[in-house]
Amino acid sequence: MRPAIILLIAGFFFLSLPLSAQDDLMSLLGDEEEPKEYVKNAFKSTRVITTQSMEFVAPGVLDFRILHRFGAFSTGADEAWGLDIANMRLGLDYGITERLTVGIGRSNIYNELDGFIKYRPIWQSKGKGAIPFSLVLISGITQKKAVDRSPAKEYYTSRLSFYHQAILGRKFGEGFSLQLMPTLVHKNIVDSTRFDHDLGFIGVGGRIKLSRSINLTFEYYEKVYGEWSSRNTMPLSIGFDIETGGHVFQLHFTNSQNLNERTYLTDTQGKWSENDIHFGFNISRVFTLSKPKSFRK
Repeated sequence: MRPAIILLIAGFFFLSLPLSAQDDLMSLLGDEEEPKEYVKNAFKSTRVITTQSMEFVAPGVLDFRILHRFGAFSTGADEAWGLDIANMRLGLDYGITERLTVGIGRSNIYNELDGFIKYRPIWQSKGKGAIPFSLVLISGITQKKAVDRSPAKEYYTSRLSFYHQAILGRKFGEGFSLQLMPTLVHKNIVDSTRFDHDLGFIGVGGRIKLSRSINLTFEYYEKVYGEWSSRNTMPLSIGFDIETGGHVFQLHFTNSQNLNERTYLTDTQGKWSENDIHFGFNISRVFTLSKPKSFRK
């Protein structure tokens, strides 16, 4: 998939919005008293696969989430085709309101800490005053472990990176959801004077309903700005969300073993064509810590 294909998807996405808005307007004309209703469950999880989705943790709920990736199939029989290798991110996401979630996490790759804040200023709705799409804004920070080479060992800030992301998404119906994800990553220190500190990406993520309990998910990013190592590749992930007894199990295949936004976007080097494919899964367990009083959305 190249940038032209992403632009084609973006064109389809934006062209559909006025048509959908017209449909909402016609429904309003037919029923002037239809109340406004916010659209939910565009995705079955707050993550499409590795990247964030436009879904949120419920207010007062703590989501303990494990992202797990095995090694690449290309490691062969000596490593049980990747099953002997384990990479994980342990995370805690907390829903402050239905529009605001915060989270922290720890990955064993680079022993990296990360944190993010996620806010939804625009929420897709139907009925009176309907809005045909959602807009979600995310900002995050990551911190690598201390290293022993100059100048990184001299400055704490050299261990830090930042990312900012906007998610423009829409649930087109019970069977299909799509989101576009322009993203900027800033690394305080890079490995070469030839590489840029700022890298820009645009991603696409989606969900296709296959059956009552199984959904196909996918996500892909393309770099659109900045210079980096020629060894780097773009992450492409394909997975399945399986609903069982009120829980969602996420199983997937990806060319990236990385588990936070910075490493996922800027450190992926696997190639699907060379069998650098990692099997992985996400596990989530939620705990209701408080029952917030009603509030305005």
